[in-house]
Amino acid sequence: MRGFRSLAAGCGVLALVACAGEPPAQTTSTATPMPQPPGPPVFRDVALDTGLDFTHVIGASGAYFLPEIMGAGVALVDYDGDEDLDIYLLQGTRLGSVETDEPAAGDDVQETGHRLFRNELSETGRLGFIDVTDDAGVGLREYGMGVAVGDIDNDGDPDLYVTAFGRNVLYRNDGDGSFSDVTAAAGVDDRRWSASASFLDYDRDGRLDLFVTNYVDFAVLDNTECYGVEGKRDYCNPLSYSPVPDRLFRNAGDGTFTDVSGSSGIQRAFGSGLGVVAADFNGDGWPDIYVANDGNANQLWQNNKDGTFTDVALLSGTAYNANGDAEGGMGATAGDVDGDGDEDLFVSHLGEETNTLYVNGREGVFRDDTLRSGLGAASIGYTGFGARWFDYDQDGSLDLFVANGAVSNVESRRGTPYPFQQRNQLFRGLGDGRLAEVRGDAGSAIEFVEVSRGAAFGDVDNDGDVDIVVSNNNGPVRLLLNEAGPPAGSLSLRFEGVDSSRDGIGARVALLRVDADPIWRRVHRDGSYLSASDPRVVFGLGDGGEEAVEGIGVVWPDGTRERWARGDLESGTTRLRQGSGQPWLAGT
Repeated sequence: MRGFRSLAAGCGVLALVACAGEPPAQTTSTATPMPQPPGPPVFRDVALDTGLDFTHVIGASGAYFLPEIMGAGVALVDYDGDEDLDIYLLQGTRLGSVETDEPAAGDDVQETGHRLFRNELSETGRLGFIDVTDDAGVGLREYGMGVAVGDIDNDGDPDLYVTAFGRNVLYRNDGDGSFSDVTAAAGVDDRRWSASASFLDYDRDGRLDLFVTNYVDFAVLDNTECYGVEGKRDYCNPLSYSPVPDRLFRNAGDGTFTDVSGSSGIQRAFGSGLGVVAADFNGDGWPDIYVANDGNANQLWQNNKDGTFTDVALLSGTAYNANGDAEGGMGATAGDVDGDGDEDLFVSHLGEETNTLYVNGREGVFRDDTLRSGLGAASIGYTGFGARWFDYDQDGSLDLFVANGAVSNVESRRGTPYPFQQRNQLFRGLGDGRLAEVRGDAGSAIEFVEVSRGAAFGDVDNDGDVDIVVSNNNGPVRLLLNEAGPPAGSLSLRFEGVDSSRDGIGARVALLRVDADPIWRRVHRDGSYLSASDPRVVFGLGDGGEEAVEGIGVVWPDGTRERWARGDLESGTTRLRQGSGQPWLAGT
């Protein structure tokens, strides 16, 4: 049997804020690892060991500009087509200055810009990174927030959309290791404060469209001074500013996009948008869009199949939590956490609120299952940002990682130079919708106390499991290699659409098993917070191993269904091309 990797053999802001000190200096966060647990850790940070030398800097001048505390994201993208994942990291810059006794960085940040690191694994056989920003032409110097990845022209080369407090940029991949700024020609700029973005084929015409969340109407010259209960300055609640509408751009197929934000209906409701994830939540075969808003009701944009959307968040039970409260939504991720074949939602929130798990009860009607899942008490002390469902231990059940970091001094580590550090969290899925936090065995890399924001997920070292890249606000990037290595192994899949978009974004994928229900996953890059992930689908084989696998079933975005037998699957990563499988009838 071919195609199965044996891992054993392989390698938001609080409503009440308080300040406990002077305005933050331009000081990077200091990692404070917990004691190393006995035995091999599940995750190990190898960023510096592999040449991934990057530190995010917020450019603080003491004015407490709100964008300083919110960014930034990270993308995993095979930009050069050599079958390994490269890493694109966003940088801050200086927004302004005030009279202060604290040192402020500006010129050094302005000269740095965003950075692209090429993975040398395919060329050298060893995991290592080289800064290729200048050659690639993607060293934008804006106050970076998020990044989305998608093949907008279906030429096989992934393109980049970078959001900012400032100018957004669409970089077209030229296929020779470089990118071109085609923002103006494509018509996709938005000078408002944009956050997360998602490429999706909402009209199922085979071309990726673009959804962009926008946050609040903030301007440096109109910076609001906010104070905590101790009468000292702090970052403002986003409710101090007016929310701004999100944008939807339709891909015309000729290198341009049409702004359909109004005609599609997605501007009929909006909030302070931060997180976005696209998935078929009601099971009708068309992608819907979920937006996590910071302090406002969330939106679930149900696809009407005619180019328009209807916000069904209130009716579906995903606008508010079980108490009817709007929460400080940051990151969002969707996946089948309870194993019943539909998409459940997780939204990360502020530390006073708990994160929220919305379980899909079929056809897009959800219940708040936070308390039953075990995520309530575990999350109430943390402010969550980047998050994603993924199977870190390859047992067939979805697990969860959450990147945490405070946004206000009221929840901060008082007395430290940049007092917003919190540790991140890893939860192991129990297969029935419940999760248990993993401590100790997760490794000291999970326990770093930093100000984490973005998180991107993918098999960076091509060993068959999912690794994590974490971007820290005002701190160093972390590359967390997965070393769980269960002997059952895994199955890694890449998709090539023909009548669907080139990467098969939005396809639903089933691991067909002997005498067991299928395990369902989705092809996507979006979700988390301000970040883009590996589109490959990695199935853990669980206790049954490869002998329990019958094959793979795919429901492509255009509705066609195919299946591949177990013997069709290659070693390493199998590429499944639309039209190369056998017809797969519903119920078989």
